[in-house]
Amino acid sequence: MTGFSISRRRFLGAATAGSLAITGDAILLEPNHPRLVRQEIFLRRLPASFDRMTIVQLSDFHYDPYFSIRPIEAAVRISNELSPDLVVLTGDFVTAPEFTTVKSARKAAQPAAPCAQLLSSLRARSGVFAALGNHDESTDARTVTRMLSEVGFQVLRNTAVALERGGQRLWLAGVGDVLKRRADLDLTLAAVPAAEPVVLLAHEPDFADTVVRYPVDLQLSGHSHGGQVCLPLLGPLYLPKMGRKYPSGLRQLGSLVLYTNVGIGTILFPTRWNCPPEVTLITLRTGVASRLISSAHR
Repeated sequence: MTGFSISRRRFLGAATAGSLAITGDAILLEPNHPRLVRQEIFLRRLPASFDRMTIVQLSDFHYDPYFSIRPIEAAVRISNELSPDLVVLTGDFVTAPEFTTVKSARKAAQPAAPCAQLLSSLRARSGVFAALGNHDESTDARTVTRMLSEVGFQVLRNTAVALERGGQRLWLAGVGDVLKRRADLDLTLAAVPAAEPVVLLAHEPDFADTVVRYPVDLQLSGHSHGGQVCLPLLGPLYLPKMGRKYPSGLRQLGSLVLYTNVGIGTILFPTRWNCPPEVTLITLRTGVASRLISSAHR
């Protein structure tokens, strides 16, 4: 009986220590250390002058003064070290309250200012562009847009801009948030010649099932957080609406390539486990890939 009790105590002690270690990692370590994910993406319609163009994608910052500053600062540092041609931000700079009033929504949009200031150090040869997410639209989209614009970022809401190299064009487009019914693809692409390639910023990845019917070559999304906590064999504990079908990584849907970034910040609980924050470096290539290529480096 005594031996059994000692063994049981040892087992419980080991289990408790393991649980504390996992909890500490999920709260203190993993959320604060973004990993760099490199993606080489082939686009059939990409002009030769844009071959090897680099894009850094960051997403889902959910700024708060306690848990998001360190990972955002780390993500900015990683991005600048990469010296990309372009930086794109795919939404959710702030966090909407569970139950919103006009007053609480406006208050929840105010952290867009310090978030934008942290991100203002981002550098890219062709600029920094942003799309809004469902939390941005649920608070005060005009405030979020203004804060981003004041630090020199261009916010794309149902609009597109042409990037030019060597007399050839690549269009960068962004839609309003899908969940808040602000997305209008027809308006977004109205000025884009059908024969010219398009990279689309759309916060919710599952919107790709609609985008695939349009002349869009690459969709960059966030929203899902990758689930934040991913258990071995079971996968993500929770995924949001419009982020369940394509929650992370690279997908090919007909002629459309989709990439879902798992984000920088957290929501509900400041934890990540087996799903670290992500800085994505995308290298665009001309042509058709024989397979999708994905590599991650901590």
